[in-house]
Parts: sequence; C-alpha cells; structure tokens
Amino acid sequence: MTISRRNVLLGGAASAALLPMVKPARAQAKEVVIGVIYPLSGASAQIGVDAQKAFETAADIINKNYDFDLPMAKGEGFSGLGGAKLRLVFADHQADPQKGRAEAERLITQEKVSAIVGTYQSAVAVTVSQICERYQIPFISADNSSPSLHRRGLKFYFRAAPHDEMFSTAMFDFFDAQKKKGQKIETLALFHEDTIFGTDSANAQLKLAADRGYKIVADIKYRANSPSLTAEVQQLKAANADVLMPSSYTTDGILLIKTMGELGYKAKNIVAQDAGFSEKALYDAVGDKIPGVISRGSFSLDLAAKRPMVGKINDMFKEKSGKDFNDYSSRQFMGLIVMADAINRAKSTDGEKIREALVATDMPGEQTIMPWAKVKFDEMGQNNNADPVLLQYNGGKFVTIFPPQGAVAEAVWPMP
Repeated sequence: MTISRRNVLLGGAASAALLPMVKPARAQAKEVVIGVIYPLSGASAQIGVDAQKAFETAADIINKNYDFDLPMAKGEGFSGLGGAKLRLVFADHQADPQKGRAEAERLITQEKVSAIVGTYQSAVAVTVSQICERYQIPFISADNSSPSLHRRGLKFYFRAAPHDEMFSTAMFDFFDAQKKKGQKIETLALFHEDTIFGTDSANAQLKLAADRGYKIVADIKYRANSPSLTAEVQQLKAANADVLMPSSYTTDGILLIKTMGELGYKAKNIVAQDAGFSEKALYDAVGDKIPGVISRGSFSLDLAAKRPMVGKINDMFKEKSGKDFNDYSSRQFMGLIVMADAINRAKSTDGEKIREALVATDMPGEQTIMPWAKVKFDEMGQNNNADPVLLQYNGGKFVTIFPPQGAVAEAVWPMP
C-alpha cells in the first residue's frame, strides 16, 4: 500500500507558510516511498535514463541482502521499519525548473513520498528544494554542484557530494602543482552557460584565479542550449589561453568541440567542470578531438582496486545500463543510500524525524563507493568531507591523475 507522510491537506487554500498540525497515530509502514526527479525526456533525457538505472541499483541493494560494507546492504529492506521495502517513484522535470516545482508537489501530495532525491540541473534543484522545504520533506541534492544551493537557509536540504567551489579548488591545486614541476600555466579562459550551474562555477573560478595569481583572458557566458557558438569560439581562439575551462552540459559541450574544430581552434589544455565532459555521449561524438582532456569528478573506478565492493556494485549498474559508473551515476547511487540510511535510523517516514537523522549522519568514507573521507553534514546541509578528484581521458577511458594520494597515473600535460 502507499504510505501517507502526514494527513495534512495542502490544496489551493493552503498558504506557503505551514502551520504545525497535530498528526494522528500511524500504522507501521509496509513500504517506504521515495521520489526521484530527473530529466527523462528532452535534450538531457539520457542523463535521466542513466540516473534511473543508478537508483534502481541502489534500490536492489537496499531491498535485498548483499555482503557489502555499505549502509543498507546487509539484510532486506528497512530494519528500522520492520523490514519495509523501498519503492521509488520517478518524475520527469524535462530540465524545466517550473516543471520540477510542479512534479515535486505532485510527488509529495499525490504519491505521498517520504523524501525526494534529484535533480541533475542545479536550476531545477532550486525550485524542487523550495517545495520540499514548504512541505517539510527531506531533499538530497544528489548531483547538483552549484555552491549557492546549500546557502539559502533551508532546513530540509542536504548534499553529500562536493560543490563547484570544492571542485574548482582541486583544479587550481592541480595548476599550482604543475607549475611547481616547471609547466607554464599563466592564462585561463572561462566558458560557461548562463544558468545557476555555469554562473556559480565561473564565480568560483574567478575568485580562485585572483587569489592564486592566474590571469583570466576570456570570461565568456553563453546561452544554454544555444544553436550556435561560433562567435564565442572566435573569442576563445583569439584569447588562446593556456587552459580552457568549460562549464557546459552535454549538448553544449559537443557543440563547443565541434565548433572549435570547424574554426581551427585547438585548445592547449582543457580542464572541465564535469557536466557534459563526464558523459559518454560527448566522448562518443567528439572524444577523438580532445585526447587528454581533464574533468573534475567525485568518483573513480580505480578505487575498486582498494575497495572490491566498488567493482562489484559497478558491475550491477553496468548490467542494467551498459555503462560504468561515472561522476553523475555514482553520486546518484550514493544519494539514495544516504537518504535510505537516514530513514532507517529514524525508524520513521516522518519528514522531521528523517531530517534529524540526516543531521546526525556520520558515514565513514570506506562504507561508500566514493573517494570521500566521510559523509557528515554541516549546519547548512553540506558534506565538506567529499574530496574531489581530477580525471584525464586517455585511451578511451578516464584515469585518476589528482590528488597524488588518489592518482593512478601522472597527468599528460600539455594535452597531446
């Protein structure tokens, strides 16, 4: 049966500010319903399809018994709720923040979800998290990286993964390390789309460049999903920076590289803010044009050598999706595990009790599939212990090149 989170009517007459209400006693939940909100149609549909497989992999591990040193793996279902099983309800936000807002409200009021996980686009996370806050439903921002998301004073917002200030700091640490080895890195070109993801990313990189003494010779903001990037690439070509730093989703990233080829511009080096540059679709389309490209990330399959369960769980995901985990699918997987673990410890499907359990989370990094120190949220719901990595695309696959303690190969610099 479908569980009801609370018997509160929030229809057209309800105001945005919720008044505390006395909740009736409730029966033990037979299932736990979690909403998952992603782009399942439109230009970003492949992201949503892959996300669905990542969440289904996590759900399998939660609902069945596996011998992994991972929260929720051992035993079947939610032991804190009498063995209740997890049921996922997927919603399609179509990369539209207002559609995301409506779908989040539908998941809460009609599907009666106890929590929501999402959303890929940071612009959609803004509206979804606002709805979750209004209804006091915990929201885990599985793979959104805009730093401003956790700084809005929301009580029900949580993010286990790094944000773009953390990712960008890793990039500049890498630049500093390369300079110490005698490499020339003086000028940078920023290229970023105009939604909250690109804008926040560029702001973080501008500040770091000023702090570390790098010169920004181009700072180009373009319209997301633009039909042409010719004028922008001409500016990049004229600037000819030592490093091009794109913050672009998949279709824009493909168009950028194709336009660079058409205009005869070969970047000396590319260090990308993940997004499209972590997606198989981009490398299938233009990978031959960018050997040696570097992207930041949260996940490295290299970790399987030290932590065998990472390889086994990756195999489960690959059986469903035909792909290895990447930076997005790994964060999506862990987002659901972190949420389920909190619900299990809360021994409740009540939003406030789940929120309290999330606040109390202290998950050792060794019990995740990520190269993180641990999962522990600060007062704003951000995990500051999620150490990023830099990955380089060589020979048709990504290898970890930074930081040194996680690296399995030396960076090829400059790019081939």
